[in-house]
Amino acid sequence: MLFVSFGSSFIWLQANSASGIAVSDECKLKFLELKAKRNYRYIIFKIDDNVQQVMVEKAGDHAETYEHFTNSLPDNDCRYAVFDYDFTTDENCHKSKIFFIAWSPDTARVRTKMLYASSKDRFKRELDGIQAELQATDPSEMSWDTLKARAF
Repeated sequence: MLFVSFGSSFIWLQANSASGIAVSDECKLKFLELKAKRNYRYIIFKIDDNVQQVMVEKAGDHAETYEHFTNSLPDNDCRYAVFDYDFTTDENCHKSKIFFIAWSPDTARVRTKMLYASSKDRFKRELDGIQAELQATDPSEMSWDTLKARAF
């Protein structure tokens, strides 16, 4: 945060964010719980316009499926998400990969898409441990097969 003075006026600026969007502590804590404790299968994040901050919208229980996750994304609005993808390799080794997903459907408002696009890199830096990334504008771009192909 940067404090700037102009005579008798004061302005607070986000020095490390192109869009000025902050990240709530809850986002970081929930992500750590997903990464370290495996408490969640996925977390969906949204930018709250009222407070100009990325917030946790939903955290899916570890028993939930990829279908539960995709059905939780809005049809006409952008979101960020992380998904913990478990898989077994050809050598029969159990592995997990944490995907960052930038959901920006074609039907979302242009201003919203621009806000999410300009805030994405800053937000991703707050989530240490992302192993793969998907950007999707349509459900077919983030299908189970797409996820599976990116994991290997």
